[in-house]
Amino acid sequence: MLADRDRIARLIPHAGSMCLLDGVVEYDAQHIRCVSSTHLEPDNPLRAANGLPALCGIEYAAQAMAVHGGMQGSAAVDGAERPRAGYLAGVRDVTCTVSRLDTLGAPLTIDAERLMGDGINVMYTFRVSADGATILQGRATVVLDAEKAGA
Repeated sequence: MLADRDRIARLIPHAGSMCLLDGVVEYDAQHIRCVSSTHLEPDNPLRAANGLPALCGIEYAAQAMAVHGGMQGSAAVDGAERPRAGYLAGVRDVTCTVSRLDTLGAPLTIDAERLMGDGINVMYTFRVSADGATILQGRATVVLDAEKAGA
C-alpha cells in the first residue's frame, strides 16, 4: 500500500471517522486509486437513519482527489505544513447504479483521474466501484485556495 489511513489523514483536512479512505493502492501524476471499507461501518458519519446513500460516494471520490493533490505536494506534508485547501465546486455527469453503499458487501475502490488543471482549478473524472462493478461515476471540479480565487 502506498499510503495508509494515517498518512491519508495528514494529507486531507478530514479527521477521525470523517477520513473515509483506508489506503492508496495506485498513484501517479494523473491518477489515484484508493480503497475503503468505511461504508460498512455503522458509525459512518455520512450514514442516515435509512443507511448510507450511494451519492455519498462523491465524498469518497472528493477525498481521493484531495489525497492525489496532497501526494503531489507531499514534501510540504512531511514537513508539517498543511497542503493547500481545496473545495468541491461542482459535479457533472454523475450516474449511480445502486441506491445505498452500506448494502454492498465488498470494499470500495475509488479511482480519480486528473483531466486538467492550473494553480486555481482542477478537473477530475471519478469512479467508485465494488467487486469490479461501477457504483458511481462522474466528473468534478475542485477550486484550490478559494480565498485567493475570489470564491
